[in-house]
Amino acid sequence: MAGTVVLFSTLTLNLLHLALAFDPSPLQDFCVFDAKSPGCKSPGTVTADDFFYSGLHLPANTSNPYRAGLKAARIPGLNGQGLTLARLDFLPDGLIPPHYHPRASEILTVLEGSLEVGFVTSYPNYKHYPKVLNKGDVFVVPVGLVHYQRGVGRVNTVVLSAVNSQNAGIVEVAAGIFGAKPVIDSNYLAKAFRLDKGTVEQLQSKPWS
Repeated sequence: MAGTVVLFSTLTLNLLHLALAFDPSPLQDFCVFDAKSPGCKSPGTVTADDFFYSGLHLPANTSNPYRAGLKAARIPGLNGQGLTLARLDFLPDGLIPPHYHPRASEILTVLEGSLEVGFVTSYPNYKHYPKVLNKGDVFVVPVGLVHYQRGVGRVNTVVLSAVNSQNAGIVEVAAGIFGAKPVIDSNYLAKAFRLDKGTVEQLQSKPWS
């Protein structure tokens, strides 16, 4: 499962790079992230370029087993604004495994191609809400719910993703269960997932993280 390591390490690093402040309403107009010190830039040194990013026209790296990648908009001025913006790229049948963001909802806008997206509600219903999106379509994933994305069709898919937190967090379901360190008892997982113990131990032996 090396693909999980590559993809979700990339997602985590991209989404956490501006995690300096909390999401509640700021007490000033802005707090531009200062890479040279653990704080905000002096307002007198802030320029328009601190609120600008050029690069989302370039595709994310999809050279991993999942054939999907993420590129975050690295904008210092987003710090403290409770928002993260990213480009998602999918090769045909490329996917992002089931995961959830514990601290944010997500809005997806398809720019090119077609995307299958879906989320599952919480106990006791576990209702599945699937949808195939085409160019120009928008879909919202509520906060904290397990969801997934997959490129469908014969062409590459490009999606703009925004979450309402600068530190949304990412928990990949399979990696969180079978890649936990120290490991979760395999007998327990076999019963919980209705699998044989050997299958569980095989999954636990994969390089999830």
